[in-house]
Amino acid sequence: MQIDEKLLNKLEKLSALKINEEKRQSVINELSEIVNFVDKLNTLDLSQNEVAISTLKGGTPLRTDDEKTSEVVENVLKNSPYHEGKFFSVPKIIE
Repeated sequence: MQIDEKLLNKLEKLSALKINEEKRQSVINELSEIVNFVDKLNTLDLSQNEVAISTLKGGTPLRTDDEKTSEVVENVLKNSPYHEGKFFSVPKIIE
């Protein structure tokens, strides 16, 4: 399928857009490239492939939620003015 002025005018009406005269040829070329690409995709033989609804088979893989303590946490808390356990301690601001 080739995009021409007649089809571009129809597309302008359907999309409620106005394309400037100086850009019309570049838009025609770009739309033609898109249509040619889709035509190439239509020639693919997909009869051997099953329909993919999801990219993951068997659900979402979940990682285990392991607590990893490191020296970084200890160093940060060591340099903080107040802390309780593994958390920063801040003054209460709302009564």
